[in-house]
Amino acid sequence: MYDQLLANLAILVLAGFVGFAVISKVPNTLHTPLMSGTNAIHGIVVLGALIVLGELPADAGWGVRLIAFVALVFGTLNVIGGFLVTDRMLSMFKSRKPEAQKAGVEP
Repeated sequence: MYDQLLANLAILVLAGFVGFAVISKVPNTLHTPLMSGTNAIHGIVVLGALIVLGELPADAGWGVRLIAFVALVFGTLNVIGGFLVTDRMLSMFKSRKPEAQKAGVEP
């Protein structure tokens, strides 16, 4: 069991280094599409947490339930926040109409 835990921690640390190396090389113009992809990944985390919570046996410990619930809450917050940030970033690229056109008044 200790060997498996050590292997999983090593994979987690290496994944963190690879993720940092990949993200730090992304130019600003690709940030919005990358953010949308990250939102999709966190949607998978939310789905996985829901499946785990639904499939837990009645005699499962409270620690497992707590970890799955925390994953569900954080994943949901990250998806919602990510889509709000992406929407705000995309709205910065939309052309602005003059005030007269917004009010429906012809110039």
